[in-house]
Amino acid sequence: MLFPVDSALRTDARAVSADDTYDAVVVGSGISGAIIANELSRAGKRVLILEAGTGVDRTLAGYESYLSTFYGAASKDNQSPYPDNPNASMPRSPELRKLQPAETDSSSYMVQSGPYVTDTVFTRVFGGTTMHWEAKTPRMLPEDFNPRSRFGQGVDWPLSYDDLEADYQAAEREIGVSADVEDQTYLDQKFPEGYVFPMKGLPLSYLDKMVGKGIDDTKIELYGEQYPIKVRPYPQGRNGIPNPDYDGGKGYKPVGAVNTHEVEEGGRCQGNTNCVPLCPVQAKYHSGKTLAKALLNVQNPEKGTSPGKIDVLVQAVASKVVVDSDSGRVSALEVKVYKDPKSSEHETITVKGKIFVLASNAIETPRLMLASGLRSSSGLMGRNLMDHAYLLSWALMPEVCGTMRGTSCTGGIIDLRAGSFRSRQAAFSVDIHNDGWGWATGAPFTDLTELVDGHNRFGADLRRGLIDRVSRQLLLAFMIEVMPSESNRVTVDPQYTDQLGNMRPVVSFTVPEYSMRGAAYAREFAKTVFARLGAEDHTRYDPSDYGYVTYEGQGYAIRGGNHLAGTHIMGKDKSSSVVNTDQRSWDHENLYLVGGGSMPSIGTSNVTLTLAALCYRSARAMLKQLH
Repeated sequence: MLFPVDSALRTDARAVSADDTYDAVVVGSGISGAIIANELSRAGKRVLILEAGTGVDRTLAGYESYLSTFYGAASKDNQSPYPDNPNASMPRSPELRKLQPAETDSSSYMVQSGPYVTDTVFTRVFGGTTMHWEAKTPRMLPEDFNPRSRFGQGVDWPLSYDDLEADYQAAEREIGVSADVEDQTYLDQKFPEGYVFPMKGLPLSYLDKMVGKGIDDTKIELYGEQYPIKVRPYPQGRNGIPNPDYDGGKGYKPVGAVNTHEVEEGGRCQGNTNCVPLCPVQAKYHSGKTLAKALLNVQNPEKGTSPGKIDVLVQAVASKVVVDSDSGRVSALEVKVYKDPKSSEHETITVKGKIFVLASNAIETPRLMLASGLRSSSGLMGRNLMDHAYLLSWALMPEVCGTMRGTSCTGGIIDLRAGSFRSRQAAFSVDIHNDGWGWATGAPFTDLTELVDGHNRFGADLRRGLIDRVSRQLLLAFMIEVMPSESNRVTVDPQYTDQLGNMRPVVSFTVPEYSMRGAAYAREFAKTVFARLGAEDHTRYDPSDYGYVTYEGQGYAIRGGNHLAGTHIMGKDKSSSVVNTDQRSWDHENLYLVGGGSMPSIGTSNVTLTLAALCYRSARAMLKQLH
């Protein structure tokens, strides 16, 4: 990262005076908080960012220490780079996957009270969940914005695709999306004439091409309608080749270096299959890049802008939103600032601002609001939790197909993201995984065990067997849409607290029948694809699996998608929503709840690009309010 030496990053609570009033106080340094802080500071505003994590990764050495931790971890998952921090705990997959009820397990930060156990996680470190995201950046489709009107399902947005189109462009610029417009123009998704993405699209992997060779131009039938399918590349939030035609021929210059050679930060994508959670050369976008740019701009303001100021206070956990009982406005935030992650010792301070922005995530933001006794006039605070339901299917291809080459996912089958069938069952997109069966079975470690223990292979014979098996593995991950349901929710309970005494989130989530109908069809779709490819289906769903559910007599293992949304949804009035189209609270005129929680539906797109676009819209509203 490129943080200036004297960039106002603070670890001392005394650096923030109780008498200081900022223009904006932002909770969270993920992509939502970073975009808003950057936009406000460029307009000359004074911003305080509160980050619950230690901020170790704000330096290159800190980022690389996370990489070292990940490489040395015996068990590798999205959270394994990050040391335990009981003062800013976060859910971790191994803990969430325990079969006993999670609400009785004090080792798991996120309490689960529903019958379904999700393994969805989020990251409470500097940079938020962009420190472990996959970096696929598709836009939502036009029909995703009005599912109630079109299909009788879910909730309509108070905004349309056209309302967000310019903000989608801004988000794609900030992230530095690599894609080619001709690959992304499908299912009524249109782009302005002459638009190009900041960077040229990344190529499909060899595995993608092998799958495409077998299924392209295939037609499948669903509820009497035929749908042609093909393999298409995904837009990616990682560095490719900057497009010289971008911005009317001005080209695109990303934050940091983009080099054809190996560099420490900001390199071009090198195809690492372990880019989730962390890219070794920071080719993948994370919000630390936006924050570094924002802090540099404060010191060296761009031409035509006024220098603002950004303070970042790390190890600072927002614990209460303080509201004036007469005006309903937020007057302050109570913040617990700790010295050492291993100790509960902390200092409680109060920070003041003209506006307040909760930019955590769709679980942490409602958790803080509910812990503060703020439930919203509509009663919907914390309700309508959404996350994509993933169903995995895996098979062995008949020949070597290049598995383990390329990033985790470069292409997929996305033709069933839209269609009239959505009135009956959920849509889905299909990710083709380049990293083998790891997500499904724990490969290649489980393959090694099976070949040794089950087939008595060792030495050169073992090496040949392992290479042959892994290089033919095909994993299809079906990302199935989940519509909002008020019973899927986040709550708090005083009996469940963390080391600082803050209430932990209590999550109740069940996969709706609408989504399970999509899952049942997805499984049959996978069988069709495998048959066309001549691939040997190895898919098995174990009833003892933590995500095992049954539907119409068949069992399925459902995985969480880490695509959290919906717990403070936007709408046209305060009786049916929590925030307005600017993500401003209906109940507290100087409070904004931003991020995926504001989204009324998620369709079949990863949520990061859309929530980033919404934050550009919100930043304009904040500046108007501050002026």
